[in-house]
Amino acid sequence: MSERRTHDFIGIGLGPFNLGLACLAAPVEGLDGIFLERKAAVDWHPGMLVEGTTMQVPFMADLVTLADPTSPYSFLNYLKERGRIYQFYIRESFFPLRSEFQDYLRWAAGKLGNLHFEREAVGVEWDGRRGAYAVRSTGPAGERVAFARRLVLGTGTPPWVPPACRELSGATLCHSSSYLEHRERLRRCGSVTVVGSGQSAAEIYRDLLEDLGPDSPRLDWVTRSPRFFPLEYTKLTLEMTSPDYVDYFHALPAAEREELNAAHKGLYKGINAELIDEIYDLLYRKRFEHGQIPTRLLTNCTVEKAAAAGTPEGEEFVLGVRQHEQGRDFELRTEGLVLATGYSGAPPAFLDGIRERLRFDARGRLEARRDYSVDAAGEGEVFVQNAELSTHGFVTPDLGMAAYRNSWIIRAMTGREVYPIERRIAFQDFAAPQETTA
Repeated sequence: MSERRTHDFIGIGLGPFNLGLACLAAPVEGLDGIFLERKAAVDWHPGMLVEGTTMQVPFMADLVTLADPTSPYSFLNYLKERGRIYQFYIRESFFPLRSEFQDYLRWAAGKLGNLHFEREAVGVEWDGRRGAYAVRSTGPAGERVAFARRLVLGTGTPPWVPPACRELSGATLCHSSSYLEHRERLRRCGSVTVVGSGQSAAEIYRDLLEDLGPDSPRLDWVTRSPRFFPLEYTKLTLEMTSPDYVDYFHALPAAEREELNAAHKGLYKGINAELIDEIYDLLYRKRFEHGQIPTRLLTNCTVEKAAAAGTPEGEEFVLGVRQHEQGRDFELRTEGLVLATGYSGAPPAFLDGIRERLRFDARGRLEARRDYSVDAAGEGEVFVQNAELSTHGFVTPDLGMAAYRNSWIIRAMTGREVYPIERRIAFQDFAAPQETTA
């Protein structure tokens, strides 16, 4: 079934970034958009909603506040409507529970009438007669085609699995994105290994460590990092999550941007310092209470080989691990394996029909302009959410910059600055000064 109407835009995917766009676009007169989401509801990292975990950004990094503090879709308004604003105030923490943030996202989605769930985009074509993109989607109600002059791509990033582990399968193997649904099976394993360096790996290790005793299954944490890096969170470093730094980064040569992205991992892929301390304190307490406990934290180690092997007790995974500083290889056997190895960006397959209308870099990645558009003609037809790491830097996945990015996208679509866009907020200068001294 095809719609007759041609929308101003279609948003594909409904994570926090496109949901924020939906909230900010809702009161804009004359801006008509719809959103397609393959899932039945907003479902933000459901596999990592571990009890008690909190957001890594303050509540002001919600869907709308940093663009429009008066918006009815703010986190504070959510708390007020839920009757919990005073409890949040007395709690005196800027950081919501992760499960609370998920509930907030669903609350906001429930207030919007242009979100279409269980609609998976499977193809996009250019309709020259209409001068619009035709987006084909499937769902329980069958196939549909919707038309829009612009697209906003917010489909997220798929889980990344190390090459050595891509042929593995089993009920006790999972990526961190599906950890919770595997947790009880993992707890019944005779040994579990967590592979990864960042916040997710730390949260999973902390969760499994809680029940560890002297007679418990072995629990290992393997990371290729030389140490357990804390997330850099000083105020002058936080100024790099700013319009100023995005301007500076985007203007750099591509090779320099690649180098900086590699060096910036500690700015957004590290572990909360409080969680690192909590893990240490838990290890200390368990060592005092039980003596030796069966756990190891292995740094400088990369899983270079992996295979499944049968044992009398069942199946286990055999990992070939290399300790880089020593140049030594060793074997690690484990029944349960959790890959907290992050996510990777790749253009979704449904864009294949319009590849010639899109702008790609030498590595085949969508190449975003400063206004987040990726259409080859530069007409502001196709925009990306969280797919511009190579052009805009480490702030790309930052929830705190989402409302800022959506303000740019709305300005590009409407031709006017609906939400004021900050241009200079940092005390520091990232670029060399224009003036010269004698």
